[in-house]
Amino acid sequence: MQTYFLAVGQTYPLLLQREKVGLGSTAASAETGKGKSKISKHVTHGYDTAKGKSAHPMEDYVFAEFKQVDDNELGLFAIFDGHVSQEVPDYLRSNLFNNILKEPDFWNETENAVRRAYQITDEKILKKSADLGKGGSTAVTAILINCQKLVVANIGDSRAVICRNGKAKQLSVDHEPDGERKDIEDRGGFVTKFPGDVARVDGQLAVARAFGDKTIKDHLSSEPHVTVEMIDDDTEFVILASDGIWHVMNNQEAVDCVKDVKEARAAAKALIEEALKRNSTDDISVVVVRLQM
Repeated sequence: MQTYFLAVGQTYPLLLQREKVGLGSTAASAETGKGKSKISKHVTHGYDTAKGKSAHPMEDYVFAEFKQVDDNELGLFAIFDGHVSQEVPDYLRSNLFNNILKEPDFWNETENAVRRAYQITDEKILKKSADLGKGGSTAVTAILINCQKLVVANIGDSRAVICRNGKAKQLSVDHEPDGERKDIEDRGGFVTKFPGDVARVDGQLAVARAFGDKTIKDHLSSEPHVTVEMIDDDTEFVILASDGIWHVMNNQEAVDCVKDVKEARAAAKALIEEALKRNSTDDISVVVVRLQM
C-alpha cells in the first residue's frame, strides 16, 4: 500500500516487509500456507500472497494459526499492511494477539479486550518510535473462538468479509479520510485530495486510522471497529484481504470467486489470481477460513 506523499509526485521510499506466519516466530516466512482446527474437521484456513507491480518490495504481513489456550481453541488470523515501515507491522505480527490474549477479561468481554489491546499496542509502538521508526500499519484481525464465535477488528483499509448462503457481508469498516474528515479536522488535521489521487490525512496518509505514524498521530485514530458474528450452519467461509483485492472487486465478487473452491489455500490463491486478471497492481495478501466442507 503506497500511502505517504511528500508532495505531488514525490513519495517516501517504501521498505521491505516480508510476510510471516506464527505467533512470535522468528523463522523466515513462506508465501503460502494452510492449517486446520483440532476440534472441527470442517474448519480450515489457507493463505497466499502476491507482490504488486510497484518498484518497492512486498509490504504485507500475514498471521494465521490455530492455538490451544487451556480448554479452548482460538483461530488467530490477521493481515498487517505497513507504510513507510517494516518494523511496525512486524511488531504487530509478533505482539498484537499476545496483547489481546493478556487482557484479563478476554473471555468475558472479548470486544472490549480487543479495543483495549489495540490502544495499548499503539501506545507501545509510539513509545518505541526510536526503534520502530515513524511509519505505521493498518490491521484486520479475526479471532475464531472454539469454531463458534468470530470476533473481527480493524483499523485502515484491509477488509474482512463473511459468506453465508452464498451472500457476502462486510465485517470490517474501510477507514477512509473523507469519511472521517470532521474528526480529523477537530483534531487539528486536514484532508486533501490531489488530482488523480485519493484523499489523504494532512496530504500524506490514505487511511484515517492506523497504528504508529507518530508525526501525524494527533490527527489519526487507532480505535478499531469491532464486530462479533456467531458461526452457524449457514456460515461458509471468511475472507481477510489487503486492499490489493478490494481495489478491483467488491465483496460479492470476491465471495463468488471462491465459494466453490473447497480447499482454503486454493481459495486464497484463486482470489489473488482473479485480482491479477483484473489488473490489481498493489501487493495482495489473502487469508481464507473455511467453516464447512
